[in-house]
Amino acid sequence: MPSYSYRASTMEGKIVEGSMESADEGTVAMKLQEMGLLPIRIGAATRPSALTREVEWPWKTRRIHPRDLLVFTSELRTLAHAGFPLDRSLAILGQLAESPAMAEVIQNVLKEVKGGRSFSEGLARHPEVFPKVYVSMVKAGETGGALDEILARLVDYLESGAELRSYILGAMIYPALLSVVGLASVALLTVFAVPRFASIFHDMGLPLPLPLAVLGGLGNLVSGYWWAAVLAAVAAAWWLRKFRAGEKGRLQWDRWLLRLPLVGGVLRKIEVARFSRTLGTLLHGGVPLLQAMTIVRDVVGNRSIAKMIDPIRNGIKKGEGIAQPMKQSGVFPPLAMHLVEVGEESGKLDAMLVEVADIYDLDVRRSVKRIIAFFEPALILLMGIIIGTIVVSMLLAIFSINDIPL
Repeated sequence: MPSYSYRASTMEGKIVEGSMESADEGTVAMKLQEMGLLPIRIGAATRPSALTREVEWPWKTRRIHPRDLLVFTSELRTLAHAGFPLDRSLAILGQLAESPAMAEVIQNVLKEVKGGRSFSEGLARHPEVFPKVYVSMVKAGETGGALDEILARLVDYLESGAELRSYILGAMIYPALLSVVGLASVALLTVFAVPRFASIFHDMGLPLPLPLAVLGGLGNLVSGYWWAAVLAAVAAAWWLRKFRAGEKGRLQWDRWLLRLPLVGGVLRKIEVARFSRTLGTLLHGGVPLLQAMTIVRDVVGNRSIAKMIDPIRNGIKKGEGIAQPMKQSGVFPPLAMHLVEVGEESGKLDAMLVEVADIYDLDVRRSVKRIIAFFEPALILLMGIIIGTIVVSMLLAIFSINDIPL
């Protein structure tokens, strides 16, 4: 039978760790409950080794990954659903946190709660960890007495965002690796291989063939002025960062991104999905619509789209509802607008917004897959042409030596 490691808590809040052999994780959870323990985390047991042991880098100890927030929310929901008091749950999670930085944040929140502040007020003191949508939903859950349900919705919200980010990053790994290998190959050929062939012609007192002369000049340019290229790249990155730091520059940059062929449509769908999921999650959690729209404006990453939220919010204030102002904004696709109208008419706007987010998350995956399917062969073809041209130029140079009369 496979072996599973577990972390569990006694009813007094004491942390218990161990491992047991069982058929699956569900059976482990049942056995722990029979032992009077509350399972918090169950996973396949692994033997630590020098190769698998995680290295504690100095800069990593202070970093809080989005996964840490997801794990914290999931475990807090488990404890809250089991009836544990909030202060005891936070004390347990402070001990369980794998990240020292996250453990410190949890301890600070626990101090705020013990000092008489609400849980949402304690979270709001750490905006770099807990976003506004998170704090607002927790506050609504505290007011309505349904914190465990709100935490469950937050787990779904965080998991959906993490899965989409993971899919996009995973899809970009191969093209990025292919580009790096291709550029490295071209650099090695032009900087090291081509000059060796050029030196042979130079020693023989022969003129270089035109293709080899062009490649040799390119290699000399790269090897002699690489520092200028590095400085230009650093200067461009600095200028771009400064340009995007201002509100006007950021707005102009985001508008340009939306106009990019292929990529612009995907970015728009990502923002529509983010807008819909965040708004639907907030409404389901009991956050008022106007307040939810204000929070969503800060969550949306593209400033060009975020600017369109203000007219929608003003239309809601005038009693126009949400569907009509969203239509007038011109940002949202027809399918999204149709579903929002149906949700508004049926009184299930939150559920329809989440449905819109699910649809466009799936559409983003398909679009990314199509783009990658186009760029992978195009990139391979381009690199093949460049490297093939270099190799053929060197071969022609070799063959030209045989044509020289002795």
